[in-house]
Amino acid sequence: MLQPPLQVLISAATIQQRVAQLGATLTAHYQASEALLLVGLLRGSFMFMADLCRHIALPHEIDFIMATSYGQQTQSSGQVRLLKDLESEVANKDLLIVEDIVDSGRTLSQIQALLQQRSPKSLAICALLDKPSRRLVEVDVQWCGFTIPDHFVAGYGLDYAQQYRHLDFIGVLPPDISSQESGIGG
Repeated sequence: MLQPPLQVLISAATIQQRVAQLGATLTAHYQASEALLLVGLLRGSFMFMADLCRHIALPHEIDFIMATSYGQQTQSSGQVRLLKDLESEVANKDLLIVEDIVDSGRTLSQIQALLQQRSPKSLAICALLDKPSRRLVEVDVQWCGFTIPDHFVAGYGLDYAQQYRHLDFIGVLPPDISSQESGIGG
């Protein structure tokens, strides 16, 4: 599949600078933690999670959970399906959900509720991107890399039909593709 070029929204250098800042902030916040577990939401968060965990200067574990509400579309279906659960025990640990993008809030709120039932010591969210104009369900994101406008974005782990994840920047999908799929346009 030939990938149309993306318009750069956030450069690779800007992402790396912000991820380092978030790592320093999280290091300070969790300084007293005895058991920190980073929970990445697959697949989109994998690049952010890898870079972020290298900037957290504390002992921590990582694990992944996978849920979907998008499939091959550019808009959430509203139906959240759990595809992979955590392997780690979470009771009495400080959990930090690491998310690529907060859009409607549906998936993240359901994952948050699921993990809260497992009795963590604390539960917080760190998202690379936040798109508040699309929010349908409120979620409390404690740390956010960037707030972005209502564009369908890809790159740095985020995809469109499993494409573009490999890019080191965040780009806007061409309007002809995003409007064809969802009517959202650029």
